[in-house]
Amino acid sequence: MFIGVDIGGTKCAVIKGSTEKGIVKKIRFSTAGAEETLQNIISAIKEMGEANAIGISCGGPLDSKNGIILSPPNLPGWNEIPVCRILKDEFDLPVALQNDANACALAEWKHGAGKGCKNMVFLTFGTGLGAGLILDGKLYSGTNDMAGEVGHIRLSEFGPVGYGKRGSFEGFCSGGGIAETGKMLAREKFQQGEKVSFCRSVQEIENITAKTIGDLAKEGDALSVKVYEICAEKLGRGLSVIIDILNPEKIIIGSVFQRCECLLRDKMQEVVDRESLRRSAKVCQIVPALLGEEIGDYACLSVAENFMR
Repeated sequence: MFIGVDIGGTKCAVIKGSTEKGIVKKIRFSTAGAEETLQNIISAIKEMGEANAIGISCGGPLDSKNGIILSPPNLPGWNEIPVCRILKDEFDLPVALQNDANACALAEWKHGAGKGCKNMVFLTFGTGLGAGLILDGKLYSGTNDMAGEVGHIRLSEFGPVGYGKRGSFEGFCSGGGIAETGKMLAREKFQQGEKVSFCRSVQEIENITAKTIGDLAKEGDALSVKVYEICAEKLGRGLSVIIDILNPEKIIIGSVFQRCECLLRDKMQEVVDRESLRRSAKVCQIVPALLGEEIGDYACLSVAENFMR
């Protein structure tokens, strides 16, 4: 049995489980400052009982080799936290740390849509866009844990800002990016004196969300469909770059793609077929993640399991 620790910007979870038995226990609590949250993590692990190892999933940047969390933007005040050493000293167990995209890649590789793959890419496609890479049958994190930061790739000189860069892959293909595209189109409509289905007035523009637009797009609303078509076109371009460079067997996409595949699939595939190398595209399946809402739980457990292989 393993212990998993999922450290998020607003919530944390401590999970006990294994590949064979699944999730057997879970404790959730709000994320606070580093010291308070670490004490809550330690208390939760003590409630879990015996385990073979501890795996931690956390947003980057981080130093997985030395087990240090390095000032993630979603965890203000978490500066140079030696989380693996802290937990190892407390419990005398092996402890491993990975960023959340890598952890999710391990989970889908071992428990989800990537089972049996030797070369696989997992894309988060949620609040942000990051990738976890399984290459030649093992996790690849790069020279200093920066491999897979595909959200930073610029796809256009003009577009929503994501990962600090206008027109980036994350700017177009993330929950926030879809909302920003919707806001841009809404402003254009209001300037032309037209109505907007997902926003009643200029004053409400900042309340637009990807979910609101997605729900209306599924009902056939033309402007909402256009927002997702823009996203799908850029998704296809970004995937084509990944396919041409890495030649994977599968690209597994989570979160927004899981929920809105029907709005994204056709245009995305059209662009991939046009832009990527035919031989590479032919052997690459693009599929939604299988683990759904449980992916965070399996992600941190998979970090522990992978460490003990």
